[in-house]
Amino acid sequence: MARTLSEPMEKWLAYLQTNQRYASHTLSAYRRDLVLLLNFYPDIAAEALSNAQIRHAIARLHAQDYGPRSLARILSAWRGFYQWWIPQTDAKINPTVDVKTPKIPRSLPKALSVEQTQALLDHPTVVTSREPADLRDQAMFEVLYGSGLRLAELVSLDIRYTRKDGYESVSWLDLGEGEVSVTGKGGKTRSVPLGRSAITALTQWLAVRHKLLPAASSVEDQAAVFLGARGRRIAHRVVQLQLKKLSMRSGVPAQVHPHVLRHSFASHVLQSAQDLRAVQEMLGHANISTTQIYTRLDFQHLAEVYDKAHPRAKLDDPEEKK
Repeated sequence: MARTLSEPMEKWLAYLQTNQRYASHTLSAYRRDLVLLLNFYPDIAAEALSNAQIRHAIARLHAQDYGPRSLARILSAWRGFYQWWIPQTDAKINPTVDVKTPKIPRSLPKALSVEQTQALLDHPTVVTSREPADLRDQAMFEVLYGSGLRLAELVSLDIRYTRKDGYESVSWLDLGEGEVSVTGKGGKTRSVPLGRSAITALTQWLAVRHKLLPAASSVEDQAAVFLGARGRRIAHRVVQLQLKKLSMRSGVPAQVHPHVLRHSFASHVLQSAQDLRAVQEMLGHANISTTQIYTRLDFQHLAEVYDKAHPRAKLDDPEEKK
């Protein structure tokens, strides 16, 4: 039976929500991770757990077929709580110190080719439509690809910085400057340029946005760039479903989700500019090692070009000599 969280844990989650602006789905995941820990030791307060007990909990989760990524996320939640809580107590030891999880394989992120991206974003059913929902979708996907935003960052975008009636923007547009200011992971705010196509698509969408906005709306919905059918800030799931529909119509041979457009943005910028630091800054990666995985995508692209173009790149094919 699941236990309720301790008071310090509830305070930590409240701190992340209020001070660090963590997304609601991230907070929900952290809550589940903390409950997991409590369920392992129903007779011991989480604040009294030892390093050996944390290690044992991770080992038990591993035995239950939790994968490396899931274990890493769970341990990250536990570690985050203790790092916040320990300095406020007389405890001298953080029980999560030196606890490790199985190594996560560094697989290549999925990215579309430039041609596939153009086929997706230039599909006639979207480009020629004047329906508000289609103009909204075109603007969303152009911004995802043109600025490399995360899905949560896209959904949180406001038309302009707004601070009113207890609501305050975390991300917003500045069409005059051709950029967006977004608050990403860890509450870090960065500015990212908007491409010309994204600015055009946004301008067309904002001209008809009022058709989806009810007269009586909350301050948050009035501020939101992208609205759903009922006039509220668009939901993550709606963006995912609309992009999936477009990818099927355009015949792109891949499962296209919002993060694929982010990966494609990073890969294509690197192919053209070869500036890893600039891509790191635009993606909002805290560590450049996270961005470096895209150099493998870039090399993969170059290798394919080499194989097709260089006269001595291919091994002789015995069938061709028959």
